[in-house]
Amino acid sequence: MLKSLYLRGLMPEKEEKIVLESKKKPGYRNALYIAIAIYFFLLSINLISTAFGMIGSVTAESYFLDATSNPFIGLFIGLLITAILQSSSTVTTMTVAAVAGSTISFESAIPIIMGANVGTTLTSTIVSLGYMPKKNEFRKAISAGTLHDIFNILIIFILFPLELKFQVLSAVSKSIVDSIQMGVSVADASSFSLGINSIFIEPVASFIGQIISNPFLLLIFSFFLLFGMIKLLSKIIYKELIGRSKNKFEDFVFKNKYSSFGWGAVITALVQSSSVTTSLMVPLVATGKISLKKSFHFIMGANIGTTVTALIAAIFRSEAALYLAIAHLMLNLIGVLIFLPFPALAKIPENLAKQLGVITLKYRIVGFVYILLVFFLIPFLLIYISSFK
Repeated sequence: MLKSLYLRGLMPEKEEKIVLESKKKPGYRNALYIAIAIYFFLLSINLISTAFGMIGSVTAESYFLDATSNPFIGLFIGLLITAILQSSSTVTTMTVAAVAGSTISFESAIPIIMGANVGTTLTSTIVSLGYMPKKNEFRKAISAGTLHDIFNILIIFILFPLELKFQVLSAVSKSIVDSIQMGVSVADASSFSLGINSIFIEPVASFIGQIISNPFLLLIFSFFLLFGMIKLLSKIIYKELIGRSKNKFEDFVFKNKYSSFGWGAVITALVQSSSVTTSLMVPLVATGKISLKKSFHFIMGANIGTTVTALIAAIFRSEAALYLAIAHLMLNLIGVLIFLPFPALAKIPENLAKQLGVITLKYRIVGFVYILLVFFLIPFLLIYISSFK
C-alpha cells in the first residue's frame, strides 16, 4: 500500500524511504535473536554437564584431577585456553558446568578462573599492534592495549598466594552464598529457575544427548554451541548498544571515573565479552579522544561486567557452581577496590603500561615478544615444570 501511494505521488520519496527502512529493522527481531541466543547458551551449559556425567567419574577424574591437582597448572591452563579461544566467558562458563557436574571441586576451579582473567586480555594487546605503522599513535595504543593485561596480572600476584595460603576467595564466596537467606535456603531460592530449567531446557538436552551418544562428541558440540552463542550475543548487543552511537560514545561514558567504571560494567555485562569492550579503549586512547587514566576506569568496570556470564550459568546449576561464580566476581571486585578508590595505587599499572608503550615504540619486536612470553611460552614452561612436582 505504501508503495502504491508513492507511485501515485501521494507520499514524498524521502518519507517513503524512512518508512521502508524502519520496517526493515524492527526492534523486536533483535530482541528475539537475543532471547534465542540466551536459551541456547543455557542449553549448552546443560549439555556440558550432561557430557561430563556421560564420561563417568573415573574417566573425568583422570583428565581433570591431573589438570587441577596443582594450582599452578590450573592457573596456566585457564590462561592458555582463554588466550587461544579469546573468550573468558566460554572458559569460565565451562568451568562452572564442570563444578556443577562434580567433575572438579570448587577450590580446584578457582585457579582456572584466575588464569582466564589474564588470558582474556590478549585481544586488546593484539588490537594495539595494528597501530604499528602509525608512529604517533602506536605508543598510546600499546599502553591502552596492555593496561588490562598488567591490571589483571597484578590482581593475580596479590590474590593467588592469598588463596593458596588462606583460601581467601573460597571462604569469602562460601560465606556470601550461605548468607543469602530470605527465609529460605539458597536451593529453595533458586527453585523457580531450576523449574524453568527442567521444563524448557532439560528435555531438549536429553534429546540431543540421545542423538549424540558419544560423550566426547557431545562435549565438543556443546563447546561450539556455547562459544557461538556468546559471540552472537556479543555481536548483536554491540551493534545495538554501541554501533549506532559510536561518535558520541566517549562523551557519554567518560564523564568521571565512576561513570566510566559503571558503564564499563554495564556494557560488558550486556555484550558478555570484556575482550570486545576493552578493545574499544585502544583506538580511543591512541587517537587522543580519552586519556589512559579514563580507559583504566572503564577496564575495571569491564572486569566486573564479565562475571555476569558465569553468574547466569551458575544460577541454573548447583550450589558449588554458585560458589565459583561468586568467587569470580569477588576476584575482580577486590581488584577494583584496591585500585579504583586510590589514585596513587592506580598509577602503578598505568605507569607500567606507559613504560611498555615507550619501549615498544623504540623496539617494535618487544610487542610480539611480550605476547609470546606472557600468553604462551611462560605458561607452557611453567605447566611443564609444575607437572614434575
